[in-house]
Amino acid sequence: MKTPRTYTMTTRAEAVEATRRSILQAAWDLQSQKLWASISLDDIAELAGVSVQTVLRQFGNRTQVFEAAMEYGAAVVTEERRTTPGDVADAVRVIVDHYELRGDGVILMLAQERDHEAITKVTEHGRGLHRDWVREVFAPQLDMSPATEREALIDLLVVATDVYTWKLLRRDRGHSRGTTEQRIRQLLEAILGSAAKES
Repeated sequence: MKTPRTYTMTTRAEAVEATRRSILQAAWDLQSQKLWASISLDDIAELAGVSVQTVLRQFGNRTQVFEAAMEYGAAVVTEERRTTPGDVADAVRVIVDHYELRGDGVILMLAQERDHEAITKVTEHGRGLHRDWVREVFAPQLDMSPATEREALIDLLVVATDVYTWKLLRRDRGHSRGTTEQRIRQLLEAILGSAAKES
């Protein structure tokens, strides 16, 4: 049985961790809504429901808040994009789910990557995560292709499932979500079908 002191310390630690998560979520959310340079500590504190001093006490400065938020966001995105390896239909559903939720924010970040080193780090990391996702999700199909052709096939699968492909279909062409999924699935099936014939 916990002593009163142990209980108090545990409760306090949980409260601190909850506050930290609120700040990270606020910083992560704001980056998908506003230009990076215009996001202030006041903005983060207000959205998180804490004081600026609390933000600084937890993270030290603005740069460290955003660096921690990037790590937090990467973990969130990894969970959101989990799917069954080899299942093309499920992969398409999951990636479109992700872009419906975060695609516009990702496009906003990509538009700023040449102007801010911090954003460049985020977008480069995101590209790596997406390529790793493709390798994992399409591993059964990739294993059946010749080793010499594997990287080329990954390139094509990355393009077919990229946020810009979603934007082109969903935003620029104005297609419904269902049609967007169908087009992406057709792209993937064509790529994988062609690879299967060549193997």
